[in-house]
Amino acid sequence: MSEFWIYFEIGWKHVLDIKGYDHLLFLVALTVPYVFKDWKKVLLLVSIFTIGHTLALLLSVFDVVVFKTVLVEFLIPMTILLTALFNLFSIGKSSKSESLNLIGFVSLFFGVIHGLGFSNYFKAILSGSPLDKVSPLLEFAVGIEAAQITIVLLVLLLSLVVQSFFRFSKRDFILISSAFVIGVVVPLLIENEIWRANF
Repeated sequence: MSEFWIYFEIGWKHVLDIKGYDHLLFLVALTVPYVFKDWKKVLLLVSIFTIGHTLALLLSVFDVVVFKTVLVEFLIPMTILLTALFNLFSIGKSSKSESLNLIGFVSLFFGVIHGLGFSNYFKAILSGSPLDKVSPLLEFAVGIEAAQITIVLLVLLLSLVVQSFFRFSKRDFILISSAFVIGVVVPLLIENEIWRANF
């Protein structure tokens, strides 16, 4: 297996790892407000998220950013919760397209947070100088993007099937999906190590 595919696979598995389902939850929360015809908007948001994720890894590799792991591990589920809550509070509002710039900025910022959560592991599996790590990092980012696009398309397809064949309204689909995400992520926040940490 070439070096490209090694790091591509690490990125792919990072997103699709069922044990680390926080990334999946975020993608679901980000995607459910949209329908299949919005796929370009959703892929743009996902790409912006990947850019933030990659930027965080670059900053970490070059030791520009130093952070407390326990804080990042708290902020990751918080980004998921905020995204799902935003879905609930913005149902039926026509400003979805108008607020794409805001959502894009938030996706970038949340991508940085998620990237910081993976940065220690990423640095540990790579040897050499920071410059030696740039190429594997970009290969890893391609794997992440491919996996995210796959998940987004599956969520959009599920939305299409549920709304077309099972006659769910878009509103109900957003409500149920976002409530599910909140139900999964709230226990993660309650059980988070931050409540026992000493800063």
